[in-house]
Amino acid sequence: MSGDTNSLFYRGPSALVRLVLLGLLSVVLMTADHRLNYLGSVRSALSLLLYPLQVVAAFPPTAWDWFNENMASRERLLEQNQTLRSSHLQLEVRMQRYAALEAENQRLREMLGSTTHVRGRMLVAELVSVDLDPYRHEVLINKGLGDDLFEGQPVLDARGVMGQVVHVGPLTSTVLMITDPSHALPVQVNRTGERTVAVGTGDLRLLRLPYLPNNADIREGDLLVTSGLGDRFPAGYPVGVISHISHDLGEPFARVDAQPTAFLGRVREALLVWPPESSKRLPPVAPPMEDAESGDLPIAAAETTPIAPVAEPSTHRGIEVPSQEIDEEGR
Repeated sequence: MSGDTNSLFYRGPSALVRLVLLGLLSVVLMTADHRLNYLGSVRSALSLLLYPLQVVAAFPPTAWDWFNENMASRERLLEQNQTLRSSHLQLEVRMQRYAALEAENQRLREMLGSTTHVRGRMLVAELVSVDLDPYRHEVLINKGLGDDLFEGQPVLDARGVMGQVVHVGPLTSTVLMITDPSHALPVQVNRTGERTVAVGTGDLRLLRLPYLPNNADIREGDLLVTSGLGDRFPAGYPVGVISHISHDLGEPFARVDAQPTAFLGRVREALLVWPPESSKRLPPVAPPMEDAESGDLPIAAAETTPIAPVAEPSTHRGIEVPSQEIDEEGR
């Protein structure tokens, strides 16, 4: 009886032991499946068996979406069609205006004897590297002597003037940006034609115009374009937008800052521009100054930008600023 009683009430391993064993078995099976993919066929068979159940479970929302789409598709299509027709009509009206403006611009150019084509050769170059010196804004491009580059060649991007080539190698060239502290660029205010010089500050987002008098007709937001003086940068290309103006009654010139239009810190491609064949690749030279008492100044000297009194010629690239003194009348 004692033996029968023991066999009748025998319970086997405890629940905790069985949990640990099953956990270890699960870990072993998961590891083997992950490493050797033993249970791939089992999962495929189970997914095939469970597919009908998944279809039945997804049938109510699927049927509801199908019903809404078929019942409301006509109205939705009519609404979309009307919207597209309206947008198409607006675009056509705008295109008509652009076509009229283009035709008018062409007629005006013909009347003025100008041309819509950019004279000279152009070439797209890619940036290879950027000078990490914070006080020098130079980049290296993948064009060189084999592409007929020359020192002083203007470099543009899609939004405006970037700088000029300062060194030409066999396969690469160095471009000095307009924001470099050693660079200066003759510009003019597009709204009024006021001429001045844009000087680099060492900040990719800032140009300075130090030679504008306090009574100059300038405003914040005015566009600066190349003036074409110096026979280096072609005229009419955007350079920057005036961002700040301050006047000091004790100073003869206003403090004017501008933001470059070119993406100097993000650009990846640059456009190299060649002057027309008739142009001469000569560095800009300061015009000769005649005697101030005679009142006879050469035409080139009359076209130069007013400058601040300095003790010696400026070392900015792109334009050479001659030394001069201010007389008693402030001229």
